[in-house]
Amino acid sequence: MNKKIAILFAGLVVGAIGVGVLLLSTKGGHLELTGQVLKVRILSLNPNASLVMVDFRLTNPSDVRFVVRSAATFLTPLTGEPVEGAFISKADVENVFKYEKLLGPKYNDVLTIKDPIAPHQTMDRMVGARFELPESAIEARKNIRVHIEDLDGTEADIVEKK
Repeated sequence: MNKKIAILFAGLVVGAIGVGVLLLSTKGGHLELTGQVLKVRILSLNPNASLVMVDFRLTNPSDVRFVVRSAATFLTPLTGEPVEGAFISKADVENVFKYEKLLGPKYNDVLTIKDPIAPHQTMDRMVGARFELPESAIEARKNIRVHIEDLDGTEADIVEKK
């Protein structure tokens, strides 16, 4: 009886090792995107609207290329539900930085549709959004989240840590 238990136990150990090796060997095939928010800049347009520029770092740890299909910016105010900002195009972001010197210099390229993120690549990008919120509400936010979707439907969220 003890011999049968030992054989069964050895079989379970070998099986567990086999499953572990299989999972580790296919890990790179799982498309994902990680990152962090680097800087958030706010420009008040009027008492009830503001532009928000978000600089962030993206990393593609997988073995598969990530191609941006869409991006959105969400702000979670101190009270209430998250609010989606109106996306600002690359050309408009360029103009904002050209004429609004209060934002400071433009550090990164704007994330655009069809931007590829190669396997194991890390890159810095930015997005701009207009929020119908006063600057004080944006300053007192819980966080900002950049939501990015791949052409194949994989989604990633880059969330600000406050």
